[in-house]
Amino acid sequence: MDDIAKQAGVAKGLIYYYFASKRGYYLAIVEDSVAELVARAGGDTDLPDAERVRRTIDGYLYYAEHHHAAYRTIVTGGVGSDAEVLAIRDTVREELVATIAEGAYGRRTLPPLARLALVGWLSGVEGTTLDWIGGLSAPDQPDRAELAGLLVRQLRATLTVIEEFVPECPAPPAPEEPSDPIGDLAPVTGSH
Repeated sequence: MDDIAKQAGVAKGLIYYYFASKRGYYLAIVEDSVAELVARAGGDTDLPDAERVRRTIDGYLYYAEHHHAAYRTIVTGGVGSDAEVLAIRDTVREELVATIAEGAYGRRTLPPLARLALVGWLSGVEGTTLDWIGGLSAPDQPDRAELAGLLVRQLRATLTVIEEFVPECPAPPAPEEPSDPIGDLAPVTGSH
């Protein structure tokens, strides 16, 4: 806490005034990181749905790529599987699933089976992203655009399967595919 106060140019007492404890400060950092991740997923609402999905996934991967430690903490539940961090993570998952549902079906709530399918897809995204950021220095690691292209296709497949099991949740019409499967998913920068 002394180092944090020194870096911030404030008295340590001021940090304790706002955060009450080291733990309070830690949870505030996790919540701030979560807010940035959720903002990326919920942004660009004025774009067509297919482009919004692409940008959402790219933004998600961009966040993980540039904030390894924060991403790991959010997804794994913090140091020693912290119950409060797990609760924050679960809130983030529900918000991301609701954002996907809104883009795909025009509503944020879904029948249980459809919701479970999207939670399964998102869990796969989390595991894949953790593995990807752990190997970014490997020469054969896919770049962000390639991985985003894969995740978009997996989401499309998940939405198709949801439609088979939950007919009241029809898959949105497939966008025209570019000749290059990831060609229109060039890494998005700037507004991230």
